Amino acid sequence: MTTILEMRDVTRIHGSGHLAVRALSDATVTVEVGELVAVMGPSGSGKTTLLSIAGGLDRQTSGSVLFEGVELAGLSPSELARVRRRRIGYVFQQFNLIEGLTAGENVSLPLELDGVSSKEARGSARRALETVGLGDLADRFPDELSGGEQQRTAIARAIVGERVLLLADEPTGALDTVTGEAVLRLMRDHCSRGGGGILVTHDARFAAWADRVIFLRDGTVIDQTNARSGPESLLSTR
Repeated sequence: MTTILEMRDVTRIHGSGHLAVRALSDATVTVEVGELVAVMGPSGSGKTTLLSIAGGLDRQTSGSVLFEGVELAGLSPSELARVRRRRIGYVFQQFNLIEGLTAGENVSLPLELDGVSSKEARGSARRALETVGLGDLADRFPDELSGGEQQRTAIARAIVGERVLLLADEPTGALDTVTGEAVLRLMRDHCSRGGGGILVTHDARFAAWADRVIFLRDGTVIDQTNARSGPESLLSTR
């Protein structure tokens, strides 16, 4: 099986001396092709820090992060930005759509910022929207979409182009259960098409959609379990 992401003994310390805060400690996490990994833990346990380092938004203090076999720490700022634009997609709880742009324009924006022609970018955006079932809503503005449709638009933006790794930080937090499950189904579909993903969630029902669940506490990976045994096992684990 091909490894998309490999984080080895990753530690992240903010500040120095008596003000130092260890946000992550010797964390080892892998994501294989076709795999969705959920990350759970209490507030302040290091979940968002782990996600930020996995996506190259933050840099570890020690340890290594290999994305598609390349050490991210060895890339220049411009090279790292290129990887983030082209190969890694982000989905957030608050959607982060630009109100003045249509759904199609929101999805095509990352490609256009990367130098892709408007025509080609809009075509890719429409295909991404079709993937999430919103092909006929490309011309609608965010305030004309339901919460679930906005989140699906955000997922389309995250997978547009040739993104392989999908990183989602509480993407279902503002959604009802049925809509949240639809969002998780889209993430699973992305993995089934040859991608991989990390899902940060506090809800065992949604974590059960993953292949594995990693539990964090105080910045340390304290356990991993197979999520396919169902949400009851996740609840009993922690």
